[in-house]
Amino acid sequence: MTAHKIEQPNGSKEQPFATLEDAVKKASELREQHANLKIEIHLLPGNYNLENAIKITPKLNGISIKGTAASEVTIKGSKKVSLNWESYNDTIFVADVDPDLDFDQLIINGDPQILARYPNYDEAAHYWNGSAADAISKERIATWKHPKGAYFHALHNGKWGGFHFVITGVNEDGTAILEGGQQNNRGSKPHEEFRMVENVFEELDNPGEWYLDSETHKLYYWPTKNINLESSTIEVAVLKDLIQVVGTLENPVKDVTISGITFKYTKRTFMEDYEPLLRSDWSIYRGGVLFFEGTENCNITDNEFTHLGGNVIMVSKYNSGLLVMGNHIHENGASAVSFVGDPSAVRSPSFNYGQFVDLKDMDTVAGPKNELYPRNCVVEDNLIYRIGRIEKQTAGVEIAMAMDITVSHNSIYDVPRAGINIGDGTWGGHILEYNDVFNTVLETSDHGSFNSWGRDRFWLPKRHKMDSITMAIPNMYTWDAVKTTIIRNNRFRCDHGWDVDLDDGSSNYHIYNNLMLNNGLKLREGFNRVAENNIMVNNSLHPHVWFANSEDVFKHNIIGDAYQDVGLLGWGKELDYNFFPNEVSMMKSQIYDRDLHSAYGDPMFKDPKHLDFSVTENSPALKIGFKNFPMDQFGVQKESFKKIAKTPEVPILKDPSEKQSSPVVAWLRNQLKSVESQQEQSAYGLNSAEGVIVLNIWKPSPAVQNNGIKKGDVILQADGKLVKNVQDFFSINVENSTHEMELVVMRNQSEKTINIKTK
Repeated sequence: MTAHKIEQPNGSKEQPFATLEDAVKKASELREQHANLKIEIHLLPGNYNLENAIKITPKLNGISIKGTAASEVTIKGSKKVSLNWESYNDTIFVADVDPDLDFDQLIINGDPQILARYPNYDEAAHYWNGSAADAISKERIATWKHPKGAYFHALHNGKWGGFHFVITGVNEDGTAILEGGQQNNRGSKPHEEFRMVENVFEELDNPGEWYLDSETHKLYYWPTKNINLESSTIEVAVLKDLIQVVGTLENPVKDVTISGITFKYTKRTFMEDYEPLLRSDWSIYRGGVLFFEGTENCNITDNEFTHLGGNVIMVSKYNSGLLVMGNHIHENGASAVSFVGDPSAVRSPSFNYGQFVDLKDMDTVAGPKNELYPRNCVVEDNLIYRIGRIEKQTAGVEIAMAMDITVSHNSIYDVPRAGINIGDGTWGGHILEYNDVFNTVLETSDHGSFNSWGRDRFWLPKRHKMDSITMAIPNMYTWDAVKTTIIRNNRFRCDHGWDVDLDDGSSNYHIYNNLMLNNGLKLREGFNRVAENNIMVNNSLHPHVWFANSEDVFKHNIIGDAYQDVGLLGWGKELDYNFFPNEVSMMKSQIYDRDLHSAYGDPMFKDPKHLDFSVTENSPALKIGFKNFPMDQFGVQKESFKKIAKTPEVPILKDPSEKQSSPVVAWLRNQLKSVESQQEQSAYGLNSAEGVIVLNIWKPSPAVQNNGIKKGDVILQADGKLVKNVQDFFSINVENSTHEMELVVMRNQSEKTINIKTK
């Protein structure tokens, strides 16, 4: 069957249906008459403005909705309007609109316009494309006649995503009355600086801006120079979703295909009801432009999704075998592809960072409680960028309460937070491979190109209690992370966080053959993470608050700096056979009886200027067990995508030789560096430009306790041996088999002998 406007339609190419809704209605009638009839709806070239979302139920199992090509067929959530414009002033025009119209996108000649806002939209501006601390100041609100209905957007105070509010009134003191803020699961006050307000008439002060007065039903617009309102095509977004494919676990929708279509223009959803995703930082609106729930073996292929207000593809609760492949997803309000199970499938769930089910009350059975979660789904060869245009706690691919999701050969970039995010350990088995993820965490902080949390049943913020529980039940992390998640053969670059960030409790990961171009790998507070054969350009492993029995393994990696450790109770199961940039960075690890078989030097990358970080045949890195992996298979493989997809910025390699400026290194969480200049010799009153400067101390460090080292000390001797530089100091540490050390330090230009503890 085909759909297009024509009189007396019968569904043929010559007499197609007038609308897609008519074609779907006819398909339902045919299926009632012929239960096994194969049905395909072919969309002829053109635009299809829906009046309501298309609903596909199990009655339509096997149906295909296919466009001739995404460049030719468009399904829209917008409505065309004819308006009689009049001049309001020298720059702004006004028109009456239907009182029943409720919209938050105005599209003129195919281009979405800007809802009146402060500060004005600036493509080059960092946060919200323009932010200001006084967005809802009393002074600014006082200039607005009707503040009610304005939208206030602000980053989280820690820049962990964002918040959205509607102004419902003004207090007696002139401050805004706000409703909302449900969009983030880590509560905070709105950020004081990174703020933006929109939907205010008085802020309509720039070409391309518009405002709808919902009380008088008048639309105000300041056209840009190239727009003639009399001849322009004007549309307004009226729907928030376009296709809903919904069955149940017992009666799923099967074998539905949606392909060859562009989807455009839906309403924003940031003020809808949100739900917390367990104890991750996320809350989410469980909806999307394409919504799948209770489905099996459905396909979303070769489509384009652009200028959509909220989530693009939402895969909710039970879904099996969904394929999302070959899609172009860009310029959208929230996340691109989200897999979100039902909390009822989680045993003893908690729903906020600070919550925890006591062990005596906990369900201790491993794995899911029921089948209401996505599994065995694939996201492959999709080009995803410039999503999260309004919502900031978003991702190219979001996974929560799911199992066995494969994310492969996607290019994901220019996003406000993570490119790929896994919100919890339930239930693992995911494979992330051959993705190209970069230009991430652009409007937030403390995150990564890949990010995960693992705040599962074993995890709670009270560290001492968590330590005792996990020591008593060492396999407790497997109750939720029942399967190993694999991260392999990807390229990551994050300039505003970590390339790969396994945060709070993330457990049971195998991470190998990844190229990390800027900020390395963070592993915090989890168990059984194996990271091997990765390349970390200019950076390193960041082990944060490891458990004494973490069983973590880090081997055969090429790294560009010393480990950046914070608060470890133990150094994992095995850290060895790694390749460091210089001896100082390697010896720091050897203090802790790790990396005893590691080496250092120039890894001899083949062609780093063209992002080829494989090593040459005579590279010394090969001797510690490193093996080259492909450098030309990251990201999208579809030829049309490869022509337009961006690639990461090429990093400028640090000089690995020890002739470079002496690095600042951590030792027992204190910061040290070598004396290296006559200026430092003079400043510290030294006899020669030799020794190790204590730049900063960490007060709980054993080396600081009981009148130990102090900030500004220069270590001259250790255990009776001269200390010329950091390398000497670490060598003496390695040889020291006790937990004590005698130091001679220069303090306030006088030599002083002190005894310190090293554990």
